Order: sequence, then C-alpha cells, then structure tokens
Amino acid sequence: MAEVSDILMSVLSTIRVPRPGDRVHKDECALSFSSPESEGGLYVCMNSFLGFGSQYVDRHHTRTGQRAYLHITRTRKTQEDDNNSGSGHPPKKKPTRLAIGIEGGFDVEQEQYEEDVKVVIFPDRQEVTADDLCSMPDVVRERVSLSMAGLMSADSVSHTLQVQQWDGELRQESRHAVDLKQLDNGLKIPPSGWRCEVCDLQENLWMNLTDGKVLCGRRYFDGSGGNNHALLHFQQTGHPLAVKLGTITPDGADVYSYDEDDMVLDPKLPEHLSHFGIDMMTMEKTERTMTELEIAVNQRVGEWEVIQESGTTLRPLSGSGLTGMKNLGNSCYLNSVMQVLFTVPDFQSKYVSNIDKIFDEAPSDPTQDFKTQVAKLGYGLLSGEYSKPAPDPGDEQSASEPRGDQIGIAPRMFKALVGRGHPEFSTNRQQDAQEFLLHFINMVERNCRSGPNPSEAFRFLVEERIVCQQSQKAKYTQRVDYILQLPVLMDQATNTEELQEAERRREEADSSAGPAPTVRAQIPFTACMAALSEPEILTDFWSSAVQAKTTATKTTRFASFPDHLVIQIKKFTFGLDWVPKKLDVSIDVPDTLDLSALRGTGQQPGEELLPEVAPPPLMTPDVEVKGILGSHGNEEDDSLYSPLLCQSVSPVLDDSTVSQLCEMGFPLEACRKAVYYTGNTGIDAAMNWVMGHMDDPDFSAPLVLPGCSSAPGTTPTESLSEEHLATIVSMGFSRDQATKALRATSNVLERAVDWIFSHLDDLESMDVSEGGRSAGDSEGSREPPPGPRVRDGPGKYELFAFISHMGTSTMCGHYVCHIKKDQQWVIFNDQKVCASEKPPKDLGYLYFYRRVAE
Repeated sequence: MAEVSDILMSVLSTIRVPRPGDRVHKDECALSFSSPESEGGLYVCMNSFLGFGSQYVDRHHTRTGQRAYLHITRTRKTQEDDNNSGSGHPPKKKPTRLAIGIEGGFDVEQEQYEEDVKVVIFPDRQEVTADDLCSMPDVVRERVSLSMAGLMSADSVSHTLQVQQWDGELRQESRHAVDLKQLDNGLKIPPSGWRCEVCDLQENLWMNLTDGKVLCGRRYFDGSGGNNHALLHFQQTGHPLAVKLGTITPDGADVYSYDEDDMVLDPKLPEHLSHFGIDMMTMEKTERTMTELEIAVNQRVGEWEVIQESGTTLRPLSGSGLTGMKNLGNSCYLNSVMQVLFTVPDFQSKYVSNIDKIFDEAPSDPTQDFKTQVAKLGYGLLSGEYSKPAPDPGDEQSASEPRGDQIGIAPRMFKALVGRGHPEFSTNRQQDAQEFLLHFINMVERNCRSGPNPSEAFRFLVEERIVCQQSQKAKYTQRVDYILQLPVLMDQATNTEELQEAERRREEADSSAGPAPTVRAQIPFTACMAALSEPEILTDFWSSAVQAKTTATKTTRFASFPDHLVIQIKKFTFGLDWVPKKLDVSIDVPDTLDLSALRGTGQQPGEELLPEVAPPPLMTPDVEVKGILGSHGNEEDDSLYSPLLCQSVSPVLDDSTVSQLCEMGFPLEACRKAVYYTGNTGIDAAMNWVMGHMDDPDFSAPLVLPGCSSAPGTTPTESLSEEHLATIVSMGFSRDQATKALRATSNVLERAVDWIFSHLDDLESMDVSEGGRSAGDSEGSREPPPGPRVRDGPGKYELFAFISHMGTSTMCGHYVCHIKKDQQWVIFNDQKVCASEKPPKDLGYLYFYRRVAE
C-alpha cells in the first residue's frame, strides 16, 4: 500500500476537485455508450472529468498521460431487494404530479443500484478504496477523498441535460373567470349519471360553466376520447370555460379554457358550480384528471400497442443494425431520422468505417466534437453491441408476450451537441423530423470541409424554367435541394362519397352504432407527382423582354438525380386561422419510382432567353432612380444598388400588411422582409414567407436590400468570416465566388449558400483559376469554375425506409420509422425493434428511396 501511496503522491497535482460549473461525465463514455452499469463499469478521469468505458480508458491514458481514474460500477438490484422494506430503501412511488425533479413528479433515478466506487491507477490498474485512503498521508487522503466525494455528488452532464426541473401542472388564472357571465336558465346538474347531451357518451364529459351544457370532450389522435361536442359547442356559442365532471372535489377540479386553449385556474369555481346546483364540498372524484391522464401517457411513452400493426404480435429483432434508441423525452424524431441515415452507405463509410481514425484525431474533449459524436452514434447503431433485450421490469405483462424492448443506446451527448444553440432542438419539446433532417444535413455540410461528404448522397439540382407568355422567351435557373416536397391535393381524393358520409355521421353524432371507424382521404400518389410537375402560373412576373409585369409559367424539373431521394408528404399545413393542423390522408406510395420523365432539358434549340436585365427596385418617390448605376455603379456589377446608396434607398412596403404580421407576434424587421420579398402581394404570401423563414439565423435582422453587400453600419470592405468562406469553398466553389456570395448577403452563411445556388449563371461568368484567385492574379490557363458537387444517374428508385408520425401536429405525437433490412421490413419504435408484418406505407411522412442500378 505504501507503493500505491507514493504513486498517488506523485500524481496528486493531476487530481482535481470538481468546482461549480465543471462538466462531470460520470454516466456515459465519451466514445461509446458504456455506463457504470455496463460490463467493466465507467472510468472517470479525475482531471478532466471525462468518462471512458473499459475499452477506451487505456487509449485516454496513453494519449494524455493521466493515471488516476475514478472507477464506478453499478449493479441493478433484484426485484426482491427493491420491494424489501428492510433494505433501507422505500418502495418506489408512482408519480402523482406532471413534473420532473420536484416532489411528487417523475423520479429521475427510478432504478435502484448497488454502487461500487474506487480509484484506479494506470497503467497497472492498481485499485484504491475509500478504506485504503485512511492509512495514507493526510495530504493524499484529503485531496483524493475530496475529489471522490465531489465527483460522486456532482450532477452528471447527462443528468443536467436530460432532467431539468419542470412542472407541467402550473396553470394560469383564466382571464374569463372573474367576470364570467352565467345564464339564468334554471338548469341544475345532478351529482352523477351524466351523459353527453348530443351522443350519450358517459365518460370524458365537460360541463360548460356559462350555460351548464354537458358534452363530451375531444377525440384523440388514436380514436379514443370523445366526439368533440364540447369543443363544437364553444365554436358555436363562444362560451369559453368548461369543467370536467368527475374531477370535482373540495380541493378543485379540471377547468379548461377553449378560448385560451389550455388548462386554467378558476378562482370562482365554487360559485360557478353552485349556480348549477353543484356543491364542491360534497363531490367525490370518479374520473382521472387530465394530469393523471398525461402522467399515464408519459409513463408509457412509445407504448407498443399504440402503433401495433393490425393487432398482431410483432417479433423482436436484435443484432447488427438492429439497435434501439432510448427516448430522452420527445426525442423520437431524432431517433427515427438517425436510424434511417445510418442505413445509407455514405454515412456508414464516413463515420463508422473510419471510427478508429476519428477517435485518434478527436480533440481533448471529444464530447464537444461533431465528428466524434456522430461516429459514436453510428457505431452504437450498427455494431450490435447494445442490441440486447432490456431487463424485465417485473410488471404484470405476460412473459409470453414479446415486448421488443432493448437496452439500446441513449443519444444524450449527440442530442446535446447537435441541438446546442438551436431554439428548438436544444429543448425537450417534440419537433418536426423533416426540419431536424435538414438541420443535421446542414451540420454535416459544415463539418465536411475536406474528405467525403455523406450529404452528397441526398443533394440534387432543381431546374426552374420560366417562360414569359407575352414574349415566349425563357429563363433557366438552378438551385440545390435535399428533399422533394409533394403537395397533398385533398380535392383529388378517390373516396369522396365515403368522406362525405363520415362527415355526415360526425355532424349527426349518431353513437348508437358505436364509434365510427376512421375514414381517411385516399389520395393517389400520381396526383401528387402531377401537381409537382404541372406548370405554375405566375400572374405578377416582371419580364425583362417587355419591361413590364405580365403572366409567365414556371416549370420545375430535376437537373440531376441523387443517389438517395427523400420525399416529404406535406401533411402539415395551416388553417384559415393560421393554426397548424395535419391532413389525415392515405397515399399509395409505390415501392419503385421512375422519375426519368422529370429530368430537365435546359435551353431548347431555337429558344430565346430573357435578357439579363434587373427589374426596377421598389423605391420611395423621393429617391431618384438615376445615380443607382451612375458614378457608383457599373454595367458589369449585378447589384441593383451601389453600397454607398444602400442606406438611403427605402423600399415601399404595405404598412397594413406589416402591421397585421406584427400583431401576430412576429418581429418588425421580419415582417418588413416578408412584405418586401413577396412584392407587396398581400398577407397570405407574406405569411407563407414568414413560416418558411422562421428558422433563418437572420430572421429578425434588419432588411438589407438585394445587392447591398453590407448591413447598415458596416462597410463593403468589412472582413468576411474565414469559417464561412471555408464552408462554401468545401462545397465546390472558388474563394472568389464564396466572397461574392457572402458580400451579397451581409456575411450570413445560410443566406450566402441560398444566394450562390440561385446565381449559378452569374458565377459561371467569373474568371476563376484553379487556385481560387481571380484570373487577373494568375497567368495560368483559365478553367471553368466549379459548381456544386452533385451526383447524377438514372432516375429509377426503390423504397428502403419511411418515417411515420402519429398525432395532430409536428409539435406533438410520436415518430417511428420502418427500414427494409435484407428484404424484411423492420419497425424501429425508440427502444423497440421488431419485424414488421404490415408496414403502413400509405401513412408515412418522409420516404427514402435509393437508386436502382441498371
């Protein structure tokens, strides 16, 4: 022991005591998904506080020279130990409050473990327990003991990220409660025996506090609940508040405000109930409150029965490429997207095949390195190491029924890294899988400045051909895209009569025959494709040929076909009141696609192109047009404005449209840009622009007129971000082209990328040498400038995966994905991985196709 004491003394300077703000990774390995519960436990560096599994701790020791590690192992207690009152641990309590991290809420440490902690000295792995420290010198005992105690008492990073104190029961007082008007209609409500006055339902009943009407609640996405009669009553009468019958007790009741669309508090509830003959002090609870219902749902997130295919028992699968992912709280959108992406060979070869090289080149803190964390996730999904059945929770479920649960992997580090700084993906709220897919692809683009870029598998060029109907001259532009968006045409439904009958039944609310079966609009896939390929009429097109606004047609085609094609069915839309809603449709998406007929052809023989003349700018009457291209401009510059005049030129904007958008809560500058970029064409067009650009980093930035290379307060020669330049150059463009794009968009990377792909024709006229310098600086031969790197090939595809969504909008519900593995469809539902018997291909949201080799 004296030898070990001497070693500890020699490395004492490398042993730190955690301070407030230090990131302690004691639950998860930085390079794998090993944890203290894994075989071999977890080794926490007592200097950097990074955690490493047994297979990676030697690598860290060799690379850094660190010798002292805190070794943590946990063993799950048996069910008998958990229930043994003499064990010193009280039995686990069921949550009674819709909250996390506070009394009565969800317990963040639901499992009980036996924990063993000791210090291990490398490279010989000499072990030192807390008892061993007692016989060591005071200076060693004090420092090592403080470090051990600090590490064990500190909140781990994963714990902090996953569980923040949250209370879902905090309710605000309704603005209608104090002055609520109640009708003197003589109605008295009995203490029991309630039925919906429209459909005779006897549960989930709500009494309107204005007129005493007893009606059923909302219908949920899975068909359960009520028939929406309480909601319809509010829409017809405007009476805002309702109380859930069966939840009334002397302590209160569930009160919902349809106008405020939330559960609320009613400080005058006893008075309001008394008006209809209900005495709160004598009432007893007979139904679950909304909080209890939500808790029940949260206790079985991803419950298999919700998405079980046709009531069949699905066969669990495990092995390489069949690893489940834990739901970290509304992270099913991330789980589904990443499961699909790591079936694409480009992502496998980029991150998994090169994992040793990636780990060797990782920075000192690999938890903050994008490439390392993506490789860690990919290996976790593909290796099969974590594709093992989860321990039996000991519930009442029949042992003969396969549950499909796996140990799986918990992508906490990955989620924290890719969501860092993002207003939505950094939260635990549900998100749109399509938006996350594009967000992740954008991060891949930024982090693949050298070497293979797996996002190229999805990248394709779109050709847009605009023909002026007055001159019959055409204009061709190209842009880069990663997803093909297909519109849903409800008027093309093939079961119109069935839909009308279902609507009639809902209006009549005839419940005598039981709940009506769900009837979905059946939309032909060919109709969606036809809508995409049909010419679009542009009624306000400014034609450079006739120098005036006229009518034009725009046709969209593929300029290239990607190796893998993503198709989004645009199910999510907005109602007339701009409230998000989901179209409940069934689309006969085919297993194979031939898009060859949609390839663009470019300029046709004998076809004349529209002159490259810019349209007149929107300007106030007090600004003269002359001077814009006077001494400050030149004919070769494609800018509409000289930088010296940008700040003095004001666009004419429709103030009423701007005001309407501002009243909806959007930032003023965003509203001004929406009206400007839609050409003062009205509130609908401006609102569509707003909804399509809300995630832009410069959404709230001041309006910068096209052609202005600088925002107010800057100069045209302001230095550009080297990081932004490198990102654009990595996509195949020269430094001069990247500089031009950034100067044209106020040095905003996302806008610059959009700009450069929409100005390919202009960029082709730039003389750029292979070295990236302007031709004036080079005597060498001039070669055509590079364009965006896109792959091309036949337009024939086969379906290999799709992501489905259950729920009423992208902000709620649940995502799962189906992936075709060795000619067998497999369903991935978070930690559950099973063979799919009847994959619901007609109900998908995102479809993934791969090219068929001819």
